[in-house]
This record gives sequence, structure tokens and C-alpha cells, in this order.
Amino acid sequence: MREHELKHFEDILKERRVQIKKNIEDSMREIEDLKDTDVGDEADHASVSTDRMIEQAISAQQMKELNEIEFALNKIRNGSYGICEMCEEDIGFQRLKVKPHARYCIVCREIIEKSAKNK
Repeated sequence: MREHELKHFEDILKERRVQIKKNIEDSMREIEDLKDTDVGDEADHASVSTDRMIEQAISAQQMKELNEIEFALNKIRNGSYGICEMCEEDIGFQRLKVKPHARYCIVCREIIEKSAKNK
């Protein structure tokens, strides 16, 4: 991968990292606010509980993506970014444009997904 392409993906990953960290902070504040919510009846309690679960699920997903981004940034630093972890071929530029923290090429990703479905 060319130097300017690598820099492009590094910038995208860093921007996304900042955005995710802000989202996580906002979600944590929202969860704290929900804890302080005065619940009147069972319906209110169910609503607050559901909202809290949704916020926690969103935060968990964001944390997962943040970890993937950190992993991708480490790969940029060590020179292995853009290489499929399964077949060791280059991950297509278009795939990286869609998912800059991709760890697998399209073919290997499909193999992984199919094997997960068959379990």
C-alpha cells in the first residue's frame, strides 16, 4: 500500500476513534442519567430498564469497534495494515474504504461467516 493511502486510512481511523470515544462518553452519561430516573410505575420501570439495556448494548458495540480501530492503527505502525489475517493477501482498497479496520479480505470474511453459520 502506498504511503499516502496508508496516511488516508490512518486519518480515517483516528477520526472514527475520536467519534466513538465521544459516543461512549455520551452513552455512559445517558446510562447514569437513567439510573437517577425516578420510576413511577411498572411501565416506567420497564421503559427505563429497556433504555438502559439499549444504551449498554450500543456502548458494547462501540467498544468493540474501538478495539478493532486500535488494532488497525497498530497494524499501520507495524507495517501489516491491509493484509488479510487469514490468507495473507492484500485486502482490497474498496473493502478498506468501506471498513478501514477490516482484518480479512472479502473471500476470507465470507468463509468465516459461512463456517459460523454452520456451527
